[in-house]
Amino acid sequence: METGQQEAADRAREQQTTWYGEPLGTLFRRLITDLGLNQARLAIVLGLSAPMLSQLMSGQRAKIGNPAVVQRVRALQDLAAEVRAGQVSAAEATSAMEEIRRSAGGNVLSPNSAATRSGPTGVPANPTKRVVREIQALLRSVADASEIQSASATLAGTHPELAEFLRIYGVARTRDAVEHYEQHQG
Repeated sequence: METGQQEAADRAREQQTTWYGEPLGTLFRRLITDLGLNQARLAIVLGLSAPMLSQLMSGQRAKIGNPAVVQRVRALQDLAAEVRAGQVSAAEATSAMEEIRRSAGGNVLSPNSAATRSGPTGVPANPTKRVVREIQALLRSVADASEIQSASATLAGTHPELAEFLRIYGVARTRDAVEHYEQHQG
C-alpha cells in the first residue's frame, strides 16, 4: 500500500475508534471469532456487501453509512458477549443472528428490534445499554465526531444540557453515556 493510502487508512481507523470504540477490522474479527462466522456470513448478517465489509475492515472506508447496520453491529456485539459468558448456546446464537439479520435496525419500541431480544431469563439483556447504543448509533450516523464536538461547543454557552448530551452520546464511551442516562432517568 502506498504511503498516502496507508495514512488515509490509519486516519479512517482513528475515526472508527472514535465512532465505534475500536477499528472496525478489530471489532469485526472479534465477532467472526466469537460467533463462529466467516467474513462472507458476517456481511450477510449485517446487510453489507462483502466488498463493503472488506473496505471497512481495511480502513479504505471509515464510516458505516446505514444506521440499521450500526444497530446490527451493536446487537451482534451484545450477542457475542453473551456467547463468551456462556449465557447463549451455539444454536441460540445462530437463531439470534438470523433474527438480527432480518431486523431493519428498528428502535427500542419496535417488536422486531434486537433491543427487545431477551436474555436467558426472558428479561431484556441490559435494556439501558441497548437504548444508549441506539442513541449513539443514531447520532453517529448523521454526523462524525468532530461535527458533534463542534455542535456541542456551539451550544455550550446557551444550552449546556443539550451540549452535554451531544458530547456524551455522540463521542464519549458507552459506559459514560449509560451513567448519564441512568442519572437522568431516576
